[in-house]
Amino acid sequence: MLLIRNIHSLVQTYSSHCPVKKGSAMSHLPIINNAFLLIDKGIIIDFGEMKDCPNLNVKTHDVEHGFVFPSWCDSHTHLVFAGSREKEFVDRINGLTYEEIAQRGGGILNSAKKLQNTSEEELFEQSYQRLEEVIQYGTGAIEIKSGYGLTLESELKILRVIQRLKEHSDITIRATFLGAHAIPKEYKNNRKEYINLIIDQMLPEVVEKNLANYIDVFCEKVAFSVEETVQIIKAGAKLGLKAKIHTNQFNCMGGIQASVEHDAISVDHLEVLNDEEIKCLQNSDTMPCLLPSAPFFINDHYPPARKIIDNNLPVALATDFNPGSTPSGKMSFVISLACIKMKMTPEEAINAATINGAKAMELEKTHGSIEKGKKANFFITKPMSSLAYLPYSFGTNLIKEVFLEGKKL
Repeated sequence: MLLIRNIHSLVQTYSSHCPVKKGSAMSHLPIINNAFLLIDKGIIIDFGEMKDCPNLNVKTHDVEHGFVFPSWCDSHTHLVFAGSREKEFVDRINGLTYEEIAQRGGGILNSAKKLQNTSEEELFEQSYQRLEEVIQYGTGAIEIKSGYGLTLESELKILRVIQRLKEHSDITIRATFLGAHAIPKEYKNNRKEYINLIIDQMLPEVVEKNLANYIDVFCEKVAFSVEETVQIIKAGAKLGLKAKIHTNQFNCMGGIQASVEHDAISVDHLEVLNDEEIKCLQNSDTMPCLLPSAPFFINDHYPPARKIIDNNLPVALATDFNPGSTPSGKMSFVISLACIKMKMTPEEAINAATINGAKAMELEKTHGSIEKGKKANFFITKPMSSLAYLPYSFGTNLIKEVFLEGKKL
């Protein structure tokens, strides 16, 4: 057993099942001040005020009045990639748009070429370093997509690396097959042939080898149409893979309606969103997942978080960690951006990065809050004056200690 003592504020505490937060409920963030937390075999077994702290002969850890948060749940990343793309960063400074870079063979196709020429061992080493980094930033559950392979062997290589990451780390990992991330150059004039490759060859191998939990499609004008997206979603569903869909990053083109119709777990990006799409989401269980560090990095407009929440919808936040539009897996910065640029309150942003992020990976029963029976994944901050100090102090690393399954890292 491990007893955590003298916690200034224990955040996101529930005596019974923590509900997914939507609308005005996103502002509700229960906190116990002057608290304790008791862990056994990697599971939370008790918590409460220090005056009720049990007198046990067990290992203790004094927090010295820091805050304790449940670990972040980052539900959208591309953490397994090869190399970097800072040249495109400079191209954007010099005036090129994301779409123009993609049309010149940059963007996703650039990363795919690098990955295809990188050994699986080197890819694992690079990715493991990134994973260790995001864990130290407080992330305790993460989704990682393929999509920088765009060939059968390279897509499988990415998914095998994700599997190895699961085996070498205590963090909870969900894997998503994103063969439909872009159309490779060699299929530019025969899109149907590449989609057939995804459906007839890639998907069956991914499922047979049990390498993915979900399927994803980049539904955008620079990538896949709504009709193509639906075709791939249906193929995944037949083989037992639920959908998590990239959509509405640049255009409203029906991707949300198609995703909702086919029971997608989440729709991710949503930098653009119209009233019809809001209404569609209101009649669904699909989670809107916002990725504000992507528009921050490519200097685009931010998702309308306030409009989504004010229409009684939930919001999840994720990093979109990738080499092209978000070379960062720091969830605390995403929370700061949500508050500064999308006018979310600190309480809303923290709910979006914990319990709602867990829901976007179907992990809400085990992650995302401080509850008896949930995994003891949490982090301890340095002393802070208030909850709002976390997003306010966006340039400071406030995390002092990280625990996964009750073990200090």
